[in-house]
Amino acid sequence: MGKNICDKAVESLRRLEAYDFAGMRSMCTGKATVWHNDGKGNQSIDEKLEQLGPLVATLDSLKYEVVRQFHNSHEVFQQQVLHLAMADGSRAEMHAAMYFRFEDGLIDRIEEFVYDVPEAGC
Repeated sequence: MGKNICDKAVESLRRLEAYDFAGMRSMCTGKATVWHNDGKGNQSIDEKLEQLGPLVATLDSLKYEVVRQFHNSHEVFQQQVLHLAMADGSRAEMHAAMYFRFEDGLIDRIEEFVYDVPEAGC
């Protein structure tokens, strides 16, 4: 039996961690779209991956930590933290919720909601 969609969602992130953009692309439909809560609207998966390419030079590593994951037959929703180690030695974290919609076993839609986490005691 093939991988379930939860495993496929995580695998797509692992490919991004490895800067395997072609491998990530192969996990998506030809018409796959991406949306972020940055106000820029939808873009194709190809546009998104092209945008990520130049960022590789500024990173030592990136790692997705999946905190929680929920799914139904064609969708995965997960909470995650992106840990970034920059080439200059600095580190950063981005908290996000990510939605994946699948069509015929391939990713057809990704939506990512990045959010701030209040400091302790606030």
